[in-house]
Amino acid sequence: MTSPPMRGLFGKETVGTNIMGSAKTARAAKAKGAGAERDFRDWLRENGFPYADRRLAGATLDKGDISGIPGVTIEIKNHAKMDLAGWVEELITEMNNDKAWTGAVVHKRKGKGNPADWYATMPVSVWIELLKKAMK
Repeated sequence: MTSPPMRGLFGKETVGTNIMGSAKTARAAKAKGAGAERDFRDWLRENGFPYADRRLAGATLDKGDISGIPGVTIEIKNHAKMDLAGWVEELITEMNNDKAWTGAVVHKRKGKGNPADWYATMPVSVWIELLKKAMK
């Protein structure tokens, strides 16, 4: 004998889902992201940026995930599925909020724990400014 299907919000069948599961999933995703932010912050400190630190979440104007490098906005991502277009749009907004001249989305590579092996993505308009500074 089978049990009747569970009913969630508005009486919709939830078929094998746990109403509390979404809260657990959100906490797990937040912890995964925070872990990547800590790993990258530590890597920056080991590579000559002693003031690099994690920004506290909840600010009215998001200015990225890592602070302590003036003029630079860094957004950290640790997702199974990439959304480069969305992430870059988020970066541009955060750079404007931070009044930064450059920035990057740093996204963790699957199976690569060392931040030196992760990817950094930025719009070409930001990248060209790095090239111009390198030529001075």
